Amino acid sequence: MQYDVVIVGAGVAGLYAALNLPKEKKVLIINKAQPWECNTYYAQGGITTAYDDDDVASHIEDTLKAGDGLCDSEAVRILSTESRSVIRDLMERGFEFDRDAQGALLYTQEAAHSRHRILRAGGDATGRCLHLFLLSQTTHPMLAGATVTDLLLDERKVCGVEVYYRDRFMQIFAKQVIIASGGVGSLFKYHTNASSISGELHGICVEKGITLERMEMTQFHPTAYVAGHAARKQLLTEALRGEGACVEDEDGYRFLFEYDDRGELASRDIVSRAIFDYRKRTRKKVYLSFDAFETEEFHKRFPNISLNLKALGFDVPKDRVPISPAFHYSIGGIRTDLHARVEGVVGLYAVGEAASTRVHGANRLASNSLLEGLVFARRAAVTVCESSIEACRKSFPICNEPLVLPTDKEKKDALRTIMWHNVSIVRTRLGLQEAKEFVDSQLDQKLGRMLRLRLLSAKAIIDSALAREDSVGVHYIEQEESQ
Repeated sequence: MQYDVVIVGAGVAGLYAALNLPKEKKVLIINKAQPWECNTYYAQGGITTAYDDDDVASHIEDTLKAGDGLCDSEAVRILSTESRSVIRDLMERGFEFDRDAQGALLYTQEAAHSRHRILRAGGDATGRCLHLFLLSQTTHPMLAGATVTDLLLDERKVCGVEVYYRDRFMQIFAKQVIIASGGVGSLFKYHTNASSISGELHGICVEKGITLERMEMTQFHPTAYVAGHAARKQLLTEALRGEGACVEDEDGYRFLFEYDDRGELASRDIVSRAIFDYRKRTRKKVYLSFDAFETEEFHKRFPNISLNLKALGFDVPKDRVPISPAFHYSIGGIRTDLHARVEGVVGLYAVGEAASTRVHGANRLASNSLLEGLVFARRAAVTVCESSIEACRKSFPICNEPLVLPTDKEKKDALRTIMWHNVSIVRTRLGLQEAKEFVDSQLDQKLGRMLRLRLLSAKAIIDSALAREDSVGVHYIEQEESQ
């Protein structure tokens, strides 16, 4: 099978890239699970956009400040200056954002933003609404339930992908490949990601010598309900705190102001570490309180959260909900340039959470993620259309490695546990070294291919964390006392 373009992933970045590729191009979208099982579908908060032209400078400043000195300033400029055009493009195609009774767009504010500039849809279902809209607009075919097991490379040129589909391996050739496979959430015991998001494409990049960068920059959402047996935990969107929800201990004390003058509106890294530290220091439980909301107002503004929490036995906004930080977003990823090209591999691109555009620096500003996916996916599509690349003529051997072995489940669970305890909100060099030794020992054993790729991705995160000695943004190293 020969295509002009293969897109790996069907979230916001993959679908918007496809939407910007002309119909006459032969394009295939490959999705690991069902189309809706992606992080975009579960995104609650909204899409950041510069409120108007005068707000661009302020949005850039907020993003740079949250990024703690590690943002690429040109990437941030692109993100903000192109934000209004991608929002306008969505609306011209028919996407409907929430509006007030007079028809004006509704904007909300989230942590570390200096003003209201976040658009939403469906109350607290922006990702779901956007995802379903993009699916409805996409004319290119999709291969669902296909797991990418390898990238086909001829020297430093991409030739396509190998997938496992309907109980067999097969090769799909393409002149150009866009990786939009998402992040690494399933590597951690507590996370808010779709179950299919487990970082295998990053593991493939490790095998192929494709540069990953800033993999240590893993963002933890401060407010998630982590009880229960489901792997994906119930996210409680940043917008809740932006509109009045409070973090408090079991006695009703709002302790966040001990850590930052902005309290609930401090950046995610600060709030997550504050909750972690306060629980460790006081042994008290931490809750999210919704006392600031009227009942009808809450259910209208956050309909899905209301339903989900009701199913868990909570009567919100009357009841407060116990919370914990959980892994949420991978800031680092496959290194790209500002046109989404993967450096050193002709015809290969990466967009969305899979990529490292360096726009988020050391800490992603709330609701910049969907915007980044849109802006850089469109840039990738433009570059693809401007590129003239010939098809490969090389043949490749089919994989003969088992995808999964019976012992993989236990090892995968052990990996998720050690990543949560040793490579999460607060890190120590000793804990990181223990995690590294665990991963190295696992890689020496007989494994299914998918677990091996997960372990390689985990190793990349751990190695990056060990290489960065100073705390910055979401990467926090606790200095151990000398013996």
